[in-house]
Amino acid sequence: MSSAAHTSLAGRLNSLTIDGRVEGDRAVLVPRGDLVHGCADALARALNGLPDGIGRVDLDMVGVCFMDTAGLQFLEVLDSYGRHHRVPVTVTGWNGQPRGVLEMAGLDPEDPLNGPGTHREPVPSVVVLERTQQLALLRTEVEQLRRAIVTRPVIDQARGVLMATHACSPDEAWNVLREASQLSNTKLRKVAAMVTADAGGSGPPPTPELRRALRTAIDRCLN
Repeated sequence: MSSAAHTSLAGRLNSLTIDGRVEGDRAVLVPRGDLVHGCADALARALNGLPDGIGRVDLDMVGVCFMDTAGLQFLEVLDSYGRHHRVPVTVTGWNGQPRGVLEMAGLDPEDPLNGPGTHREPVPSVVVLERTQQLALLRTEVEQLRRAIVTRPVIDQARGVLMATHACSPDEAWNVLREASQLSNTKLRKVAAMVTADAGGSGPPPTPELRRALRTAIDRCLN
């Protein structure tokens, strides 16, 4: 059995799949991919597909490499299933960035459903406030990372175009893009996209203003 969720970044993040097996009355679910929008629904489908008589559900998260705050909803779905069906549930194997997210949320990566920071343990109001602030910072960090995942390939392509055209170094190409962005008051990603599109003959050509900014940036950074 398996369940899947797809992200809105179309190939930039890894789509989530959840494979499972049943060993006696124990179900083992193995998510692979990223815990982003849609991951909680994918888990709900996987849990709903379990056969009757399951007495325990264990999740192995070793195949999950990235999560944003949607991962906390993922945990809520698993916790609700365990309480509703009155069966023990565990979620282990956290590592890398997802483990850091749990720690920033005040949860124990070794036992995020039952350890410190869960609803089962009373939490002082000052701690709640601190965790709210931590989650706000986490959302900002995740959004910045998400933008970087989308933007970096475009910028790398534009740097490659400039390096090939002007025989410059990667750092010099980066400086040209940044300078052109500042001179034309255009977002860096848009500058990079126009440079790449112009070189490939696809998409709209750079505006006259951006062309002037690029020429000025090239003169300043490469000459």
